[in-house]
Amino acid sequence: MKACLKIGLSAVAAFLLIFAAACSPKEEVKKVKLAEVTRSVFYTPQYVALAKGYFKDEGLDVELKTTWGGDKTMTALLSDAADIALVGSETSIYVYAQGASDPIINFAQLTQTDGTFLVSREKKEQFEWNQLKGSTFLGQRKGGMPQMVGEFVLKKHEIEPHKDLELIQNIDFANIANSFASGTGDYVQLFEPTASVFEKEGKGYIVASFGEESGQVPYTTFMAKESYIKKNEETVEKFVRALYKAQQWVEKNSGEEIAKVVQPYFEDSDLETLAIVIERYKNQGSFAEKMTLTKDGWENLQNIMEEAGELPEKVDYAKLVNTEIVERVMKE
Repeated sequence: MKACLKIGLSAVAAFLLIFAAACSPKEEVKKVKLAEVTRSVFYTPQYVALAKGYFKDEGLDVELKTTWGGDKTMTALLSDAADIALVGSETSIYVYAQGASDPIINFAQLTQTDGTFLVSREKKEQFEWNQLKGSTFLGQRKGGMPQMVGEFVLKKHEIEPHKDLELIQNIDFANIANSFASGTGDYVQLFEPTASVFEKEGKGYIVASFGEESGQVPYTTFMAKESYIKKNEETVEKFVRALYKAQQWVEKNSGEEIAKVVQPYFEDSDLETLAIVIERYKNQGSFAEKMTLTKDGWENLQNIMEEAGELPEKVDYAKLVNTEIVERVMKE
């Protein structure tokens, strides 16, 4: 009789546990629409966060869309086609200068150097920057960070971009590599993995890094409308927490291991090339492990913009940068 009673009580207890689990409210999965300015190995920590499920661990369903260009990315953010954008910090300054009532706030930094490389059509046994004088240089889109950093570095080496060489800036971002491959220009400014692929195929040769030459700058950051951050601060914090975890994982692992994780986002690139590119970015300190956009970095950004004649107005750091969320996450 006692045995039957025990079995009966156990069954009731099991039923109550199942009932409680079924009736307990599940944590709501929050969807986040993320727009990236381009698809690049430069953004490796972002793909690590996606591939390793760090966003899902935080209860986020992140939908990634590549918008191909700073203007298109900002349009997506302003029109609510995207909740969060990964793009150059200069775009937030452009929007602010146009009198936006809902400013775009930089809340987490992904990369802290330029991500482009100078590629020569001819192999150089010993490269000197003055070799660009008199050449045709296929640069990046006018007004974007790659173009501004490119001109900043040229001037640093006493090359006047609009006088000492033929500077081409009227080719759409997505077509720059193809234009060089088809014969346009003696030199070109390219992101990875395109630069390394060109070198492997004999289409060009990497001779210098704009990231090493320009120093630290908030090159690509995650940003959102001020109103979105206020209404969804918990979501943004979860988003940052997943990214911070990815940044730490990238810092601790080899290029080979990281390449295996992110390869699904670069199906046209082989593992060997991806590993080389990731190590190159790691070695020059491109990935912002701490993710905090500093005042010094913000000032360097505006100095580069001013030097390029693209700064519409000086904007105070506190107006367009929010570091509170990143700092909270890093203290955990």
